[in-house]
Amino acid sequence: MRPVHTALAVLVAAVWGFNFVVIEIGLDHFPPLLLSALRFLVAALPAVFFVGRPTVAWKWIVGVGIALGVAKFGLLFTGMDAGMPAGLSSLVLQIQSVFTAVLAAVLLRERPGRVRVLGMAVALAGIAVAAVDGGTSGPVLGFTLVVAAAACWGVSNVLTRKAAPPDALNFMVWVCTVPVLPLLALSLLLEGPRRDLAALRALDWSGAAVIGYVAWVSTVFGFAAWSYLLRRYPASAVAPFSLLVPVFGMSSAALVLGESVSGLRWLAAVLLVGGVALTSPGPARAVNRTGVGSGVSAGSPPAAAAASPVPSGSPRTSGAAAPRSG
Repeated sequence: MRPVHTALAVLVAAVWGFNFVVIEIGLDHFPPLLLSALRFLVAALPAVFFVGRPTVAWKWIVGVGIALGVAKFGLLFTGMDAGMPAGLSSLVLQIQSVFTAVLAAVLLRERPGRVRVLGMAVALAGIAVAAVDGGTSGPVLGFTLVVAAAACWGVSNVLTRKAAPPDALNFMVWVCTVPVLPLLALSLLLEGPRRDLAALRALDWSGAAVIGYVAWVSTVFGFAAWSYLLRRYPASAVAPFSLLVPVFGMSSAALVLGESVSGLRWLAAVLLVGGVALTSPGPARAVNRTGVGSGVSAGSPPAAAAASPVPSGSPRTSGAAAPRSG
């Protein structure tokens, strides 16, 4: 990769990693489900009027929108609101690569090779270590919800690969339109209209900046830049940069939020990132530059993505190097 494109890939990973810190700040302003709904609303509008008509069947757009937008991000934001630290969330969410590989094996009959199985085992060991660390520094419910969010991300990755969208940006913008109403309905039902209205009435520049970052910087810019790189280079050259997301996530959470990073958490990071690297598609398979795989993104679909809601492999591979996308 050219140095300028390498710098762009690192910048996107930093944007997605820092997104977890922004989400944590945003949860001080909004209930989690309302924050997620606003994120998708602002990301979809006005972009949906400029990307053209959908390039895949609506069943795939709706399916990914529900799995990624409603389930994955709803659970992630709720888990963080329940006390899951931002840095640890950015790390634990990477287990989506294992869920993606398992679901692809069951539903798409893709047989993972020995190296990929080894990577899954190493990544699971990392999650086990993170669970031990989380058990001493955070609530079990929050940890469980973030793991469940990673599982939903795996579902959305498989659906995206089945859809094989020819235009990644078009696909993700239309996917962003799906979760808005369901998330708003869930917020009204579970968080209550009074809490939602109070949050909206108290909207200040800080809250607006949070919405702008998670919607436009993390989602629109991050996704567009990642898609640009995947059009120019093989997925095997681009996807590894997504492994930097939890590094930036944990580092920025420590610097900005003052979160402590224990030795166990660093061990979990090494195991999980190493396992995800082994689980990711190899150069021989990652030849399709339209890029579909696993997760964006935080934060992304938004937060991360190539032709899937997350940056990663190709429509023919079970990509697993994608982040959150918070």
